[in-house]
Amino acid sequence: MYDYVIVGAGSAGCVLAARLSEDPDVSVLLIEAGPSDTKENVHVPAAFGSLFKTDVDWDYSTAPENGCGGRMMYLPRGRTLGGSSSINAMVYIRGAREDYDGWGQTGWTYDDLLPYFIRSEDNERGASNLHGAGGPLSVSDSRSRNPMAHAFVDAAVEAGHPGNEDFNGAGQDGVGFYQVTQRRGMRCSAAVAFLAPVLERPNLTVETHLQVHRIVFEGTRAVGVAGERAGQAIEERAGSEVILSAGAYNSPQLLMLSGVGPAEHLATREIDVLLDQPEVGRNLADHVNCGAIWTTDEPVSLLLGMEPEQQLAFAERGEGPLTSNVAESGGFWRTDESLPAPDIQFHCAPVMFVDEGLGDPTAHGMSFGACLLTPRSRGSVTLRSNDPTAKPWIRHEYLSDPDDVRVMLEGLRMTLEIAGRPALARYCASPFVHPESSSEDDLLAHLRRRASTLYHPTGTCAMGSVVDGELRFLGLDGLRVVDASVMPQITRGNTNAPVIAVAERAADLIRGRAPAAGEAAAEAVA
Repeated sequence: MYDYVIVGAGSAGCVLAARLSEDPDVSVLLIEAGPSDTKENVHVPAAFGSLFKTDVDWDYSTAPENGCGGRMMYLPRGRTLGGSSSINAMVYIRGAREDYDGWGQTGWTYDDLLPYFIRSEDNERGASNLHGAGGPLSVSDSRSRNPMAHAFVDAAVEAGHPGNEDFNGAGQDGVGFYQVTQRRGMRCSAAVAFLAPVLERPNLTVETHLQVHRIVFEGTRAVGVAGERAGQAIEERAGSEVILSAGAYNSPQLLMLSGVGPAEHLATREIDVLLDQPEVGRNLADHVNCGAIWTTDEPVSLLLGMEPEQQLAFAERGEGPLTSNVAESGGFWRTDESLPAPDIQFHCAPVMFVDEGLGDPTAHGMSFGACLLTPRSRGSVTLRSNDPTAKPWIRHEYLSDPDDVRVMLEGLRMTLEIAGRPALARYCASPFVHPESSSEDDLLAHLRRRASTLYHPTGTCAMGSVVDGELRFLGLDGLRVVDASVMPQITRGNTNAPVIAVAERAADLIRGRAPAAGEAAAEAVA
């Protein structure tokens, strides 16, 4: 028997385990379906693509996406300690004030959450009114700073975009280098930042290789979880709460396997209905991305990381191309100046990022493009069967809304505009994956054929419809959801930092320490 059983050792789960176990009188169990984060390439920033479709990846795919030519699109998700923060591109972006204020949830405005971002952060630039120093999560400047990533910034400035040295500062607009979740050139995942320093606490237990199959209920109260490890059935009990932190795909899946979800759908999967909650698994949002790839005769791409001297530089000094987070530079842009905040984000990778990261670079080259920050399209997560080992049926419905298509076409036009500027002339010499022309028809064909996920699923257990403002499941007792699924709307930017902030505030809510909405920032970090 534990006080808290947390399902999923991803970004949210690691934060919760660390914060809740600060109280020595509270016992915490953290459960992870995958292995520990000991695989070497988990910690080598530039190597994250080599982790795709391995034992640390759930290796999901969408259902055929009508807006993307009927393709089933690859959806990597972390399946190890640290979750997706152990296989992601490490970009540290909080999002815009308008994101959180737009949630319409008491206690979850930008001003309410800023103290939690600051509390987590150990920014190498030091503390300020917008940044923290001394927190668990290392936030660093890029140690790679590839010349092609620099050239992208210069070309974007030539195209009229202002420079921005801090996308988490006063405003997002503009272009520059991203800060990353790294420590001395190595990945600083949520497991490295929050979990590793507290593993020796006697009141914290971490179980790996244990896949939870369902939540155990007594009446309408969650009292534990049931799962399996290596063919052996295991049940763990929770005296206070079960906390789902399994992510925007797996949290709704576990709820539905437990009889909580759309009654009609559960009936088709021969699952007894405990609670008819039709919003479980709905409201799925993601950032769709599309760009182009060029090759160059300049031998400066991240392929240099394969050379022995660069591997030595990484091993001995934490320097060189292996420290690259791949998406080194980029920025934020409004396709319409009347918008309250950006609706497009650029990511520039100084390497050929081929076939959704699954293909091999064939030459020195670079990749960059635009992703949609404010999608109107919404998808869903449902069950393929009542077998808990079956992968969920994920329909993102990418580009199903005409406005999403319009904005993405503007993003592609700006991508080509930046590529054509003098600063990138020698690096964008030869198109490799590229629209046939800049005509509307060719851009649209390229978008349908080449669009992919930017790995940011959210919204499937949203606040206000599935959980309340304290992330307690509506209609049930002893059950909370704390992960990206609770976001009513997706944030503008990479979602790892927002998930960590959500979990930081959730930990205070669970412990009864959260300040009332609108109270001074100092009280939240006291």
